[in-house]
Amino acid sequence: MAVTFSVTNAPERVVAQLQARAERHQRSFEGEVLAIIEAAIASDDEAAPSKVLFEVRRLGLTTASDSVSIVRADRERNGP
Repeated sequence: MAVTFSVTNAPERVVAQLQARAERHQRSFEGEVLAIIEAAIASDDEAAPSKVLFEVRRLGLTTASDSVSIVRADRERNGP
C-alpha cells in the first residue's frame, strides 16, 4: 500500500541539494527522496546488533583470542 506524505518547512538549501541530486541520478525529486529513505532503512537493518550477532554465530566466527588471556600473558612476561 502506497502512502503519501509531505515535509513542511524544508530549508530551500536542502530542497535545492535534493533536486540537484535527483537530476544527477536521473530521478524525479520524489524518486530521489524515496531512494534516500530506502537506503537509510536498509543500512540500519544491516547493521542492527542482533543481525550482526546472528551472522557471526551462523558463520561460526570466533575472536582470535580473548582479552583476559592477552592481559595475563603480558603480565607474566613483564611482571605486575
